[in-house]
Amino acid sequence: MTGAHDSAIETEVLVVGGGAAGLHVALESAEAGARTVLVSRKPLSESSSFWAQGGLAAALGADDSPERHAADTLAAGRGLCRTSAVDVLTRQAPGAVEQLQARGVRFDAEPSGELALGLEGGHSARRIVHAGGSETGRAITSRLAELVAAEPMIAVWEGASATALWGDRERCVGVVTDRGPVAARATVLATGGGAALWQRTTNPWGAIGAGAVLAKMYEVLAANDATLVEVNPLALLADGRVVALDSKVTIDDNALWRHPELESLRVTFPIDPVEARAREAGLQYVKLDGEVGIIGNGAGLVMATLDVVELAGAKPANFLDVGGGASAEVMAVSLEVILSDPSVRSVLVNIFGGITRCDVVALGILEALQRVTPGVHIVVRLDGTNAVEGRTILTQANHPRIVPAETMLEAAKRAAELAQAA
Repeated sequence: MTGAHDSAIETEVLVVGGGAAGLHVALESAEAGARTVLVSRKPLSESSSFWAQGGLAAALGADDSPERHAADTLAAGRGLCRTSAVDVLTRQAPGAVEQLQARGVRFDAEPSGELALGLEGGHSARRIVHAGGSETGRAITSRLAELVAAEPMIAVWEGASATALWGDRERCVGVVTDRGPVAARATVLATGGGAALWQRTTNPWGAIGAGAVLAKMYEVLAANDATLVEVNPLALLADGRVVALDSKVTIDDNALWRHPELESLRVTFPIDPVEARAREAGLQYVKLDGEVGIIGNGAGLVMATLDVVELAGAKPANFLDVGGGASAEVMAVSLEVILSDPSVRSVLVNIFGGITRCDVVALGILEALQRVTPGVHIVVRLDGTNAVEGRTILTQANHPRIVPAETMLEAAKRAAELAQAA
């Protein structure tokens, strides 16, 4: 939920949700001169607002008032309503109806031309307005969608899903979507509720409460100095609670002094000693279940190496990324970390020389082997800057445990064969 995205689309206002609220906010921001992107999981014609049949409640009658409207709402809610929210809604409702009229929404009227106010539910005064009878949602969202489509300051992403909020732990700077990240000076979540999660509901499938979940996840990230907050799966229980069945939260180690309650969890959830040693050395290490130890520089290269090892008929024992450098010190610690795992039967070192030349990497490996005595073979594949010189250094060294390889596939096959023979 954090980090830089070089390929991000930039805008001034980002609105997530294509219902009435999202359309309204997009129009408001565009009319104020802000470039706006509206992200909607579904076509605008399929939002929950579009299918809403009920009317709008607003204190518009001469014998009515926002205070009376609020009192009715709180009484009907029987303690379940947030008073501050009710106060805002009832005070702003009359102005919202007038604004919708100004935007071209035609509400049902009496023969006299005045708005037709209905008396419904727990309301003690006539204050319900409809548009097209039971098609109020269709009338409002269709008109707002027309205005959005005609507004050059608004770009609409239909069929796009927001998967995470993007921030720097001080503020939200945008949203990550399945079409790519969007950076914005202001982000508005207008995704509605989660009624579609229930077994029996008249709500369309998209009403899954995604916005509320994303907001809560971001609160966790910001409050705890986290670098990652991931929830999968999320479940709706029979009693109505929404529960994260599994999650992953990564806390910035440099900020743990601010969270002593989290620091104490190290005792409750002890870290694997091999992973702890790798972390102390600044290595990106993840233990896996295979028999071929992997060392590479760059997460993408390491991931590709894992895949190729599996294609060769073996299983990787770990993910270990040494980052931008592969000095003797780094290689020695990396080998110590991997060789401390008793399940490792061979090691594959896959280095692409860029900033660090391959001949320097080769010398670093040989120096590391003077400090570490491996009990398994180490297949080394070098590519990039000075790769030929690096392979020559390893060949001339004639170390009994080093097996040079020219290609990634060759290296993976040799590592698999050696692991199976060990």
